[in-house]
Amino acid sequence: MTYEEFVTTRLPGLLRFAVMLTGDRDTAADLVQDAMVKVQLGWRRINAVDQPDRYVRRLITNTYIDQRRLSWFRKVMLRAEPAEPAPVPDHADTTANRDLLWAMLATLPRQQRAALVLRYYESLRDNEIAEVLGCSVGTVRGYISRALTTLRLQLPSALDEEAYR
Repeated sequence: MTYEEFVTTRLPGLLRFAVMLTGDRDTAADLVQDAMVKVQLGWRRINAVDQPDRYVRRLITNTYIDQRRLSWFRKVMLRAEPAEPAPVPDHADTTANRDLLWAMLATLPRQQRAALVLRYYESLRDNEIAEVLGCSVGTVRGYISRALTTLRLQLPSALDEEAYR
């Protein structure tokens, strides 16, 4: 398979994966672009691997986790304050719930979030997640357990805050 064929067939799935990791389409696109430059430079070596798709996912995941460790990197979230009170919830409740989930996922440490995305979005098994994250199966289970516990603890207070908006 050539690099061009790989990109043509796998890029949409890799972008969706990166969006689930980052929670932001623009950041995900930058992350995938950086990863694909590295993949292109080492394509002969990567193509020789049994599953280049898994290798590229691991590269994207590691790049995502390492971004936070870089001393020069600082993420700034810009959000406009609403000028008027929020409207009464209607058929958009599902969108609001999805946004709430995105906000809750954003509070998790990167390794925990990555483990959840790999488990529930990519449907990978513990040993596959451990391979992608470069850790043991027990560590993966710990990440997932702590992440789910954190989300369960945040959910009641997040729902209470939503009720008062």
